[in-house]
Amino acid sequence: MREGRGHSQQRIAEISGIPRPTGASLESGSANPTLSVLTRAASALQVSIEELIGPARTACQLVPAGTRKGRTRHGGTLRPLLPEPIPGLLISRLELEPRARFPGNPHRPGTREYLSCERGQLELVASGERWQLTPGDPLVFRGDQRHSYGNLDTRREAVAISVVCFAH
Repeated sequence: MREGRGHSQQRIAEISGIPRPTGASLESGSANPTLSVLTRAASALQVSIEELIGPARTACQLVPAGTRKGRTRHGGTLRPLLPEPIPGLLISRLELEPRARFPGNPHRPGTREYLSCERGQLELVASGERWQLTPGDPLVFRGDQRHSYGNLDTRREAVAISVVCFAH
């Protein structure tokens, strides 16, 4: 990681406050570091401790669709679109059977939700108002209010992408 970021052992020692020989021991795997040392090393490399001590990641990772668990209710499934969380964001794929209605969960105040219809005819109900979306239509709304998603088609599945931007 250090070399990938273009830093010398001395530079990481300066950034982290860890002695250079300790950093070299960490890299070789011969060190038995304290939590404090791991925290400072991870901070200097701008990674989590888990990423620092975990197995190396490959450049690409295929995550089969069936391995991402979601919520299924009332003929609809909401599952994470990405295999790893992004702080402050929740990106999901919503699949609704014909005529299905899926209740949304109100989020904390100030949250915004972006909904984009990919296939079918989708209806969003929020605070008593209704909006109809067709493929390609995006809609933004306050995610902190009661809302639900519905498929208006009686024969075909509707698919949408939801991006929830949580308030700080």
